[in-house]
Amino acid sequence: MALHYKVNPVDLDKESIDDYLFLCQNLHKTPSESFFKHTIFGLRAAYKVMDMTSLSLSLPIIKRQNDLPVILSKQEVKALIASPKYLKHRLVIAMLYGCGLRNYELCNLEQKDIDFDRKTVFVKKQKGNYDRYVPLSDLLARGLKKYFETEHPYRWVFNSQVTEDGQARKYTQSGVRWAIKEAKSKTGIQKKVTAHMFRHSYATHLLEDGLDIVSIKELLGHARIETTLIYLHVANLGKKPKYSPLDTLYTS
Repeated sequence: MALHYKVNPVDLDKESIDDYLFLCQNLHKTPSESFFKHTIFGLRAAYKVMDMTSLSLSLPIIKRQNDLPVILSKQEVKALIASPKYLKHRLVIAMLYGCGLRNYELCNLEQKDIDFDRKTVFVKKQKGNYDRYVPLSDLLARGLKKYFETEHPYRWVFNSQVTEDGQARKYTQSGVRWAIKEAKSKTGIQKKVTAHMFRHSYATHLLEDGLDIVSIKELLGHARIETTLIYLHVANLGKKPKYSPLDTLYTS
């Protein structure tokens, strides 16, 4: 799995793991073949050792996560972006949402991946076995330019405060989680806010704004359209807005 994604398996989310298992399953005629089963057994053992038991894996077939993702409203996203004291932390949250990035994708972003002229962000192949480009908004572009000019980060878009032999290091996933936790503490949001929630909100808001599901799949870097289709269940779509019968109970 590490060779397939070219990233430490510890950094992968359940979506990535399920896609890998789906690939393994389709390399063989039946999911009960030993290769697929030993892949599951190996992952179970590894994640148990690494105390990552929340990533439950099922045999002999892949059981997809049926829970619908929790989505932030646009007002909540705006509040979370505005709440951090430092520009760096505001940009961390804005890029998670504005580019639909996974936590580890954000941490691995290098300054050369930002193209201000073409208004794109290049996300290197770490999932789905292909590279992708995502649009860079004008707001993000202005913020990043100001951040680069004032903070002078080295190589990566965001650097960690911790150095290695005096050399700058890339921002860590725990640093991203800390920034989100601090931002949430300054708002009245009751939801459990995670880095991946911004990615879910990115996809859902694009769908609600009229972007087609295939384009969203490409922006998210999903290997399969089935993974993207879940957002059809949470987006408010349709010609007539949904409403509660209580809204019309006393008007008729």
